[in-house]
Order: sequence, then C-alpha cells, then structure tokens
Amino acid sequence: MKTIALRIDVDTYRGTGRGVPALCRILAARGVKGTFYFSVGPDNMGRHLWRLLKPSFLWKMLRTDAAGLYGPEIILMGTAWPGPKIGKRFGSVIRAVKEAGHEIGFHAWDHHKAQARLMAMTTGAMVQEIEQGLAVLTGITGELPATSAAPGWRANDRLLEIKSNFPFRYNSDCRGNHPFYPVVNGKKLEQLQIPVTLPTYDEALGRDGVSDRNYNDFQISLLKPDALNVLTIHAEAEGGRCSAMFEEYLDRVLKLGYRVVPLGVIAEEVRDSAPEGRIELCGFPGREGELAVQKEL
Repeated sequence: MKTIALRIDVDTYRGTGRGVPALCRILAARGVKGTFYFSVGPDNMGRHLWRLLKPSFLWKMLRTDAAGLYGPEIILMGTAWPGPKIGKRFGSVIRAVKEAGHEIGFHAWDHHKAQARLMAMTTGAMVQEIEQGLAVLTGITGELPATSAAPGWRANDRLLEIKSNFPFRYNSDCRGNHPFYPVVNGKKLEQLQIPVTLPTYDEALGRDGVSDRNYNDFQISLLKPDALNVLTIHAEAEGGRCSAMFEEYLDRVLKLGYRVVPLGVIAEEVRDSAPEGRIELCGFPGREGELAVQKEL
C-alpha cells in the first residue's frame, strides 16, 4: 500500500500558536491525521544565532529566508530575556490537536537546548530535560505520549538508552530508510525507531535547483510506492508561509493513491517484523553539524 507517514514538528511559540491551528484546518479538510511532536518549555530559539558564525548554518538561514519563514521574532526569542513557555500559553491548542484525533508526541522541553546541547549533557541532566517536558505535556493532554522525537535528529546511543527507560512505544530520532529496533552496546532496545526518509523544506530549498515553484514536484519524485515514506513538516513553515504549497502537496499525493497516516499506525503495522539496526552520527545534506543516521548491522 502506498503510504506517507506524516510527522509534524512544533518547535516554537509562533509555530504552536499560529501554525498548529492552520495545519489542523488543512488536515481536517482532507480527512488526514498526523503525529504532532510538541516542544512545551521556553522558546529560546533566538539563541541559535551564534551559529551564524558557521558558514553552513549561515547559508541555510539565507537560502531559506529564515526570518520570513519563522517570523522576525525568532531573532529575539530567549536572548535578552527568558523565552515564553509554550505549554503554559498554548495548552488549549495542544489539547485541541488531541481532540481532533491526531497523535501527540514529545519533542522537547527547551528545543534550543535539546538541539544544541542535549548530547553533551550528563545522564542526569538528560533525564531531567525529558522528565520536565513530559510532565508538562502529560498535564496538558491527560496521558503520557506514546512517542518522542529528538529535535534536529540530534541523538546518540546514550540518549536512546535513556529513552528506553521512559514509556515510549516508539521514537523518531534519526534519518534513514525503514523502521528498525536499535542495538546499543550489543543489546536490542524494545522501542522501535521510525526514521524520517524524506528531506524537509529547509533542507531542500535553494539546493540543486529546488525552489518554491518546483518543491512539490521534487518531493513527489522522491516517493517510493513500494516502501514507507516518512515526511517531516514544520508548523512554522507548512503551517505558515508554505501552507498553500502544503495543501497542494496533500491534494496531489492523495490523488496519486497514497494514504497519509500518523507514525503510530506504522509502528503497529511493523512492530513484529522490523529488523535490528543502529544509529551513527554523521553529516547530512542541507543540515549543519552531525545528525543521527540509520545504519545496517
């Protein structure tokens, strides 16, 4: 069956307040459900600006018009003062997503900190970061999320082991080709990994001739009818400036006969058949720094 698993990352205050309701309307109009991964703590994304000193990150910001895409306030969030707490302000938005029948996942407490520093933290600090965010998200929705996704696909074996002590049924922490059970230090972990298989908008735009005009053609050309396709969109992009483009994408793939489902549907379908694998940190096209990438054993 031709399938696209839809992952929606919600990284910022603006993305939660504006992008999420817009995406819910788009998906409802087409009878489509997805998995929303929420960041619920302070929005400190402005602290990423120091990375402009790195040429690869500066080029990404320029080719994607980041200020226009994410809003000019991203430059200030969490810099001169602590960022606003997303879950505290937009708990009703998150609850509405659950009530609409979408799957709720945990992304981060502080997205900036998780993406920039989580892998360098002590084990205790890692645990605290996850516990803090889970407590807030569970308080909003009334139940523990069944899934989590590491911000920016910044994950290592230690993080996977720590997550295995939390009640997640599956995670989406890496890039790759197919679902698998990670093996860490010779031990198979029981939490399935569902890697993202397709590039994101900010990875593709401005590279190899990809523009807003042909972005949907590019994405659709990458779909594999006989394999699982996992697409990540962002509430800040596809729920904002790129919303019309995303609507067109959905209409086209649905017309082509693809089913668009939450990642949890896939987790249940492959739970007994997924092979073992591992992750490795390495560079990734369109991204600055190293990401967790699926490797075969």
